Order: sequence, then C-alpha cells, then structure tokens
Amino acid sequence: MKLKNIVELLNAKVYCGEDQGDMELISACASDMMSDVLAFVKDQALLISGLCNPQVVRTADMMDIKCIVLVRGKVPTQDMIMIAKQKGIAIISSDYRMYSACGVLYKNGLIAGDQETI
Repeated sequence: MKLKNIVELLNAKVYCGEDQGDMELISACASDMMSDVLAFVKDQALLISGLCNPQVVRTADMMDIKCIVLVRGKVPTQDMIMIAKQKGIAIISSDYRMYSACGVLYKNGLIAGDQETI
C-alpha cells in the first residue's frame, strides 16, 4: 500500500515525508512500548503508535521502519521531525485510535508484520 493511500484512509496529516507518497509499505505493527517493537518486530515497514518522543524515531530507524503513524491526534515534537528527516522516515498523524487505525489499514490490505508476504 502506498503511503499516500494510508494518509487518505486515516485522514492523516503529514509532518515529514511529504515527498514519499509513492513509498510502498507492505506490513505494519502497533505498539506504545518500544521494547516490544525491538523484541518482536521483524522487517516492518510501518509503526503505529501513540507514543510521542524521539525514541520512537530512533527505534523505527533501528528496525528499518519507513513510516510512523501517530494515533489519537498526537503531534510529533520538533526533535522527532528533525531526526525523522535525517533518517528518511515519514511521520503522519491521525485522529483514529490505535485499534481503529489498525483495523482500517488491515481491512484495506496492509498485513500484520508477523504474516508471510505473498
């Protein structure tokens, strides 16, 4: 699924990565605990989280995550945006709650990170 489709589906605001709309994302994970992301996530492309601090971007970078979706209307800090721009990670924000955002994306074809890609 292209980033621009995710932005549209979640009625999201793009904070960085405006030029990455055609980036293809094939899987996702959702967590507010970065230790879980580090421990369990493999080859993810999209992280859905309500946690709003620079550690989210650093974790995404370590796990080769290409996009962070902040839920519940969270707004990224300037530090988050600066680090994400340096690392080439898109950050978007949606008013959806985490469960709803996951459901919308899954229903529209974005698979969970623990599933095999076809």
